[in-house]
Amino acid sequence: MSKERLVGTVSRGIRCPIIREGDDLVSIVTDSVIAASENEEWGFNFHDRDIVAITESVVARAQGNYATVDDIAKDVDAKLGVKSGGDGTIGVILPILSRNRFAICLRGIAKGAKKIVLQLSYPSDEVGNELVSLDALDEAGVDPYSDVLSLEKYRELFGSNPHPFTGVDYVSYYGDLIKEAGADVEIIFANHATAILDYTKRVLTCDIHTRARSKRLLAAAGAEVVLGLDDILNAPLERADGSKSGFNAQYGLLGSNKSTEDVVKLFPHDASSLVNEIAKKLLVATGKKIEVMVYGDGAFKDPQGKIWELADPVVSPAHTDGLKGTPNELKLKYLADNDFAHLSGEELKAAISESIKSKDSDLVGNMASEGTTPRQLTDLIGSLCDLTSGSGDKGTPIVFIQGYFDNYTN
Repeated sequence: MSKERLVGTVSRGIRCPIIREGDDLVSIVTDSVIAASENEEWGFNFHDRDIVAITESVVARAQGNYATVDDIAKDVDAKLGVKSGGDGTIGVILPILSRNRFAICLRGIAKGAKKIVLQLSYPSDEVGNELVSLDALDEAGVDPYSDVLSLEKYRELFGSNPHPFTGVDYVSYYGDLIKEAGADVEIIFANHATAILDYTKRVLTCDIHTRARSKRLLAAAGAEVVLGLDDILNAPLERADGSKSGFNAQYGLLGSNKSTEDVVKLFPHDASSLVNEIAKKLLVATGKKIEVMVYGDGAFKDPQGKIWELADPVVSPAHTDGLKGTPNELKLKYLADNDFAHLSGEELKAAISESIKSKDSDLVGNMASEGTTPRQLTDLIGSLCDLTSGSGDKGTPIVFIQGYFDNYTN
């Protein structure tokens, strides 16, 4: 008699060579996963619907998808028309507070303008980095939904508020970056996108997940030009030396990361062909239909720092078709506490197993699915991958997941 399977989902970080521009990522990923499976101590077998995930960082690196501060400045000037004409002022609104994600972009934006009016959201940015606590707002009698604060008023009421994890005063840091890039700067604090129109009619909105609404509100309120970070470097730029900048047709600068003090690595472009090619090569090598995805930030919130991790425009910019959709799961504890409260032991196990086997293909509205996570598979799996690989020196930009689509009956 076969033994009962006692292991569910398993997530493994897979090490591979350091990826450089031009590397054959299809072969490297496939070979690394195969080599890991053959390791005497840590090896594993392959199954249909296993998942191979690759961090977006190495995909963009292999593509050579980089842009310089000068590339950003050139595109900003061309599209907002501020340095080559007009009064040279841009409203830069609602950015996140991040040296890695936004600081180098801001240098490029400032280099393409004469003056930046920087509008920061408060008490925190879009992903939860705090400029001031809600308690401090209450004490000062400030209403973040309506009040617009000058830099002077912010300092008078709240002083300096270094980030609890980095120790950086982002208000000073961003202001200094703009000045160092050769532009004048004025800083205000407001949460309504349209507040910037009292200062300038040419606006670059830098929010990530609310950008479409911000653009709509600004356009309706009379902005002359309104663009988002997704509109900057959404096509390659010709450089003076004949080379071309990196780009992302869908997301532009969104999802970019600091590479050096003068260069950002953009979100990977057109990665769909990559995941499909890896899936094909894995099928030949293993005989199994393995799903493949590219992942970036996970979608989860840190309860202590209050930071929502997702600074990328999406968790997964590319994935094979088998990863589309949302989970369709029953809540085991609901079944145990309600439908089968009178059962225990093997009878309970058999009843729950039968419920799973006979469940509807769409459980929306079914109380027995209440409390399961109603999110896209790619968001859930990408979050698991992000936690597995980490963002530091683990050296595992590939993640191999098994058993994700199994349930209690497998």
